[in-house]
Amino acid sequence: MAAAHKRDRLLPLVGAGTCLLLNRLLLYFALVPIGRFMGGEMIAQTVPPLVAAAIASALSMAIFESRKLADTGLAWIGGSLRNLLTGIVLGFAAACLAILPAVALGFAHFHYLPNADVSWRGAMFAPVLLFCGALGEEIAFRGFVLQYLMRGYGRWAAIVGIGALFGLLHAGNPGATTVSTVNTAAFGIVFGAALLRSQDLWLPAGIHFAWNAALPFLGVTLSGLTIKVTGYELVWSAGDLWSGGAYGPEASVVTSVVIVLLFVAVWKSPVVKGSAYMVAESEPALSPF
Repeated sequence: MAAAHKRDRLLPLVGAGTCLLLNRLLLYFALVPIGRFMGGEMIAQTVPPLVAAAIASALSMAIFESRKLADTGLAWIGGSLRNLLTGIVLGFAAACLAILPAVALGFAHFHYLPNADVSWRGAMFAPVLLFCGALGEEIAFRGFVLQYLMRGYGRWAAIVGIGALFGLLHAGNPGATTVSTVNTAAFGIVFGAALLRSQDLWLPAGIHFAWNAALPFLGVTLSGLTIKVTGYELVWSAGDLWSGGAYGPEASVVTSVVIVLLFVAVWKSPVVKGSAYMVAESEPALSPF
């Protein structure tokens, strides 16, 4: 069976493409407008991606595999909580490493905003929405799409390819640069490596969520988006290459180094194997590109 899957490169492309297309159609023609109308931009950018990814992936799993969405690594089994918490620790540590050394060395400082429109309710609710957004992106990119592509193209070729797509789809965000696109693609590769290590989506979702949640609380922009949760912002005295400029730390060369360290940490961290059977069954294969 493994040899047959390695030879069949068309079906994985058709399946992954179908899932991605359905996801985008649901997201931009239905769910984002509804989310924007009902709850504003923050809701529109976080909850609809989760709903669209879940629907598209569930349908794709049913059509191409006759299996459930949980079989992409979403099943909550023994070890899932441990993997999620491990991911949260790694993501939070990476965010702190990208920001706090610059503060300690005097290249950045926290500036109080006297008229900041923030509240404790908003600060508590923001992580919930950011978790929805992070989990939605992991289901969309590291769920059925990546796992199905592994069958035809091997683990690492699929991980790198989807990582590159992940970076390119963020290139339209406000303030995006070449460095931000490369770093975001590298993050996508790290998330793919986390899936490979844990064979579930909880480890990469934990990393993704913690990184996204930590940045607003550290007073910086997230992927070009400003999310105010405290009365402080981080002001840099260093140039954009170090601070990331308007896009935030993800466009910084400091983050480039942090991503390498994060990759090593993901590969060395103890994990519990999850329910993503397509990852377990996949074998390395040469990239056709």
